[in-house]
Amino acid sequence: MGDVVRIGSRASRLARAQVGEWLAPLVDRYSHVTFKREIILEGGDQDRVTPTLAEVARTAGGSAFSSNQEAALVRRQVDVIVHSLKDLPTTVSEGTTLLTTPGPREDPRDVLCGATLATLREGARVGTGAPRRVAQLLALCPDLDVVPIRGNVPGRLAKTTKGSLDAVVLAAAGLNRLGLTPEVHEVLDPAVFPPSPGQGALGIQVRTGSHAARLLAETGDARVDGCVRAERALLAELHGGCSVPVGAWGRLEDGRLHLSAAVTSVDGATQVTAAGSGPVDEPEKLGYTVAGELLAQGAAEILAGIRTS
Repeated sequence: MGDVVRIGSRASRLARAQVGEWLAPLVDRYSHVTFKREIILEGGDQDRVTPTLAEVARTAGGSAFSSNQEAALVRRQVDVIVHSLKDLPTTVSEGTTLLTTPGPREDPRDVLCGATLATLREGARVGTGAPRRVAQLLALCPDLDVVPIRGNVPGRLAKTTKGSLDAVVLAAAGLNRLGLTPEVHEVLDPAVFPPSPGQGALGIQVRTGSHAARLLAETGDARVDGCVRAERALLAELHGGCSVPVGAWGRLEDGRLHLSAAVTSVDGATQVTAAGSGPVDEPEKLGYTVAGELLAQGAAEILAGIRTS
């Protein structure tokens, strides 16, 4: 009898697509393994009355979309968790670890659906539930009316077709994985609209030293892993999470690892940016260095103001 590996994930159509994406190259490689999927509801999935993602994150310790899955992993209800890496805190539960990030990474950029920035009228209603996107939108277009929204990707898109919103900001990765790329009106330049650290990447979490950890140890992509490790190191150095407006974009160019980042006040009035490059085998060092440049420009004061508001 072959091995059985139980995979935990959230319930959404997007979460199912992410599990399928991760499993696709593994099914033939591990033909003796039966992969079984388990649904785990998170606080961010269940609490539909909370108006903004920032409030959800605060009430769940900054892990509104990962804490129940991590608990199930620790309790041995599942053997592997497939996360959207941007939803996973930079410090994972004790006794667990992240495998090397799988590749290829989906498009990490944000997109605008329903309109382009240039065609949005003054006072246009643009929907997003993410503090980072709110802050970056207002930094670019301070006359917008940014409306907090939640729910799955198709539900958010429907708000533009039904006329309640002029546009919504979403992750390109989610639209691509759901086959909804034609809904994109504009891809936002990551140089001025850096995405959430880890956006577009999958986080594969296992119990440290477990059979699943040993079985799947060689399934990642070191190049993708270096980029997201730099982004997450920067976020950790800033003591940030999904409830603070920190954007970071790591990529490989000319044999070196490049990282650019921004911290923006929620009203968009204040923004600090920094960028750097370094050896591909020192991603954390690059993340800490760029974070240090942000802190030197006042990032700590911006973030402190947000956390106490």
